[in-house]
Amino acid sequence: MLIIGSHVSFNSNDQLLGSLNQALSYNANTFMFYTGAPQNTNRSKINSSVTKDAIEKMKENNIELDNIIVHAPYIINLANNKEASKYDFSIRFLKEEISRCEEIGIKYLVLHPGSHVGLGEEEGIKSIIFALNEVLKKDNSVMILLETMAGKGTELGVSFEQLKTIIDGVSDKSKIGVCLDTCHLNDAGYDISKFDDVLDLFDKTIGLSYVHCIHINDSKNPLGAHKDRHENIGYGTLGFDNIINVIYNKRLDNIPKILETPWIGEYAPYKEEIEMIRNKKFNEKLKEGH
Repeated sequence: MLIIGSHVSFNSNDQLLGSLNQALSYNANTFMFYTGAPQNTNRSKINSSVTKDAIEKMKENNIELDNIIVHAPYIINLANNKEASKYDFSIRFLKEEISRCEEIGIKYLVLHPGSHVGLGEEEGIKSIIFALNEVLKKDNSVMILLETMAGKGTELGVSFEQLKTIIDGVSDKSKIGVCLDTCHLNDAGYDISKFDDVLDLFDKTIGLSYVHCIHINDSKNPLGAHKDRHENIGYGTLGFDNIINVIYNKRLDNIPKILETPWIGEYAPYKEEIEMIRNKKFNEKLKEGH
């Protein structure tokens, strides 16, 4: 089954219900949101009454709560323990995000592994492992999905080997998984035009059973550029057909696919992009008139 959606907003008033309504307006059957602004710590209290209404409406529209994704904020950096206060903040804030996911009933929380900021790869990975073991407690119902990264600056989680080392160090393997990102994979040097080969390598290195979400993005950059600049599907270096092959790959069936493609001016093109994906037909006029 095709489970397709996009990033949507989440505001303090209508919260999950507002996110759901936005997703429905795009003809999506899943969605991803931040529980607050990704760049700061401002968080409104979760309104359980609004959450209940949203879950009821999801059922009416055949959307499963287990397929909804939350993205952790960018301000969390588990890879840099140089300053104890900042490192402790990242751990504490991630714990709070997990609690907010649990309040809503969300199963999957996508996390950028972090940047070592000069500590070096080995020390950065050790720092990530320590922090994950601090936050992933047995009574949690949330699974953290480490996102594959493009390799900008000192980012970690760029290679499958780095992700494997992190996962190997996590005590409770039932609480850790991976979110593949097509733009990031390309920019990290994995050739999406040979996607089955990429999946074979991932399966051999980590195991496909760890994949629980896929971010669908074209890229503005050539293979291995380490830049991380998303493009609308079919308008970048990956190309429409290659992206369709990723989305409809049988080995990734029933895994939520989430668009994080750029807005076109002031316009979110997710409805049209989802339509393209469902029809498997490229809309070359997507960027016209916006």
